Amino acid sequence: MNKKLVSMLKYVALSCILFFSILLPVSAASNTTIIYGEKLSDSQRAEVKEMLEISDDDTYEEHDVTGQDYADFINGNPNANMYSSAGITLESSGTGLDVNILTPDNITEVTREMYMNALLTAGAENATVDVVSPVKVSGHSALTGIYKAYDVEGVELDQDRMELANDELELATDLADNENISDEDVSTLLTEIKKMIAEQNPVTREEVEQIVNEQLNNLDIQLNDADRQMLIDLVNRMRDLEIDFGSMRDQLEDITNNLVERAEDLGLDRGFWERVANFFSDIFRSIANFFSS
Repeated sequence: MNKKLVSMLKYVALSCILFFSILLPVSAASNTTIIYGEKLSDSQRAEVKEMLEISDDDTYEEHDVTGQDYADFINGNPNANMYSSAGITLESSGTGLDVNILTPDNITEVTREMYMNALLTAGAENATVDVVSPVKVSGHSALTGIYKAYDVEGVELDQDRMELANDELELATDLADNENISDEDVSTLLTEIKKMIAEQNPVTREEVEQIVNEQLNNLDIQLNDADRQMLIDLVNRMRDLEIDFGSMRDQLEDITNNLVERAEDLGLDRGFWERVANFFSDIFRSIANFFSS
């Protein structure tokens, strides 16, 4: 084979590589998944697509989340009615997790920060999640739908962590409902507890209990004995699963900072919330400086 032919073949091969390297990212747009609550009617499904601003020209997958999924993913009731829906787009590594509730009037119990906290506990990452519902719902079933979206995209989440995250979401909404604690206070409590787990790395149940009690006192949150015990039990399960909340510190700080930004509009003590954010920001900055040195 003469040198001119070899050179030509190399040129063709290089051109093909460059050509397909340009095309592949476009064809990879199918990482967007719509998850419908199985109880929705056809017209309500059309509403969900409209709420997510997805047209027929877009590339996406569609799946239903069912009561059986609820049982399979988190050992829930297979007869549960599923209405909450979501659009999930998997992002590149390092992008982080972003959750948006596009129909806040119809998601009556679960807040954005509650979803964020629960999904971080479950190990979900690098995704944009848009939660929607054409009817009024609590919003709990959307979590299972998000798990299913990861599953159909080939991303396996740990089942123990998914179950724990679901229990965390249940406890969060119960506390906000039964104890007359604001949604913001509940989300802040869970976020700050996770930050302290990352900082202190508790190894005993007693240390876990101390962290919980310290954060309840810091936020001036009063719980009855039963709810306090459920919170301690939940956090102790986080310890048992050895969840690395330190690796999520940026995301946890984002949750706190978002709550701080909303404090003024909600009529909360903005100065207090800023002190909370600054305090834990200083802690994580010190940890990062320690490891970098």
